[in-house]
Amino acid sequence: MARERPPATFYSTARLEAYTDGVFAIAATLLVLDLTTTAIGEVGSDGELWAALGNMWPNFLSFAVSFALLSGLWFTHLQQFRGIARADAVLIWLNATRLLFVVLIPFTTSLVSDFSDYYAGRMLLPVNFFFAALFGHLSWRWAAARDGHLLKAEALADIPAQGAGGLAAVICGAIAAVISPWLGSWAFCVYFLNGPLSMLLTRRSERRADAESPTAS
Repeated sequence: MARERPPATFYSTARLEAYTDGVFAIAATLLVLDLTTTAIGEVGSDGELWAALGNMWPNFLSFAVSFALLSGLWFTHLQQFRGIARADAVLIWLNATRLLFVVLIPFTTSLVSDFSDYYAGRMLLPVNFFFAALFGHLSWRWAAARDGHLLKAEALADIPAQGAGGLAAVICGAIAAVISPWLGSWAFCVYFLNGPLSMLLTRRSERRADAESPTAS
């Protein structure tokens, strides 16, 4: 006689969301440490202070880019969990892996301003964001798998759009990582294509769903 499978264990998303929000908030706050630990040097006048601050523009640029992209990752998390009703162990660990790369962002951001003359200094931040976006996308894919087994009923219609948006972010992240050795932080400009690419992938997904629908003629 075959043994019956034990029932799956599910968890409330409230604690998972609170933990995730806390990690994002700490990572965003730690970004400023790269600015506070940069030595301005000795200054003897207002002009010299302004000049010293102006020389820190790579640090300010890295901070602004990382903060904007980190906020984008958090917004994606916010959108995803609007539709997720419950969590299981797989979703928890996929989300934890995403947070592993989130907490690394302050470190890889500091490498951009301190070691931008080296390939590793220019590449590690885009690679970091790529993996954070990838595991965010995988989290949604898992929640939407098995006919949306972790999703709220009203979120089922959003599966194509959410999946397309996450995939677009992963594609943009991969392109940014590949071209970053030559363009440095300017490689992040590719994320401006995220919106149009997301719309294109959403339409493609909807057309495929319509073609596979039993009611399609």
